[in-house]
Amino acid sequence: MPEPEHEVDESVEYMPRSAVGAACTASTGTHQRQVERLLKLRVDGKQSAADCRAVQAFQVREKIKPANGYAGPVTWARAELLAARKNLDPGRRCPVKKYAVACVDLDRQLMWVRKDKKVTFAVVNIRSGRPGYATRTGWHSVYWRHKDHWSSIYDTPMPFSQFFSGGQAFHAVYGQLATPTGSRGCVNLSYRDAGKLWDVLRKGDRVYIWGKRPGS
Repeated sequence: MPEPEHEVDESVEYMPRSAVGAACTASTGTHQRQVERLLKLRVDGKQSAADCRAVQAFQVREKIKPANGYAGPVTWARAELLAARKNLDPGRRCPVKKYAVACVDLDRQLMWVRKDKKVTFAVVNIRSGRPGYATRTGWHSVYWRHKDHWSSIYDTPMPFSQFFSGGQAFHAVYGQLATPTGSRGCVNLSYRDAGKLWDVLRKGDRVYIWGKRPGS
């Protein structure tokens, strides 16, 4: 379990200055279209009064702050996770194998681990590569694990690192996951989730990645 100082409030939404302080904002969110789809609203990518009320109700229910209807990355990440808990892999994108496969869905910014038909690591939110630092898709294998890794390239801690493609790895971040920008190619997890994944994966386990991070 993570130490208290590693806990991050993942319920605080990112938003532009124009949306701050509004009881129900008229600003179109960075993830407006995705949130509209997940909340079964009219998908037009434009904020309306009805959209704001529906998004705000979802934020209140999920304790996202501030609950002012702005469809930002935190709201989208939570809605995507809840949908995946009901329907994990609707497109059947991740191959089902007799061995363990870490499934990484860049479209939805989610990952899980499955061995045959059994999910051994439940679906969680992730953050993948930003523009210019795309997380590599396709088949990979975990080839090196370093629990207390420190990046010599970016001079930053990478706890629970499990490398699967060159310098790209699953690892924890101390800050918030659901941000407007992505990683530098790694698959970031919360400290708690990365610690749990460390106990699930082993060297040689396979990784399958598909899709593209929205906005990248």
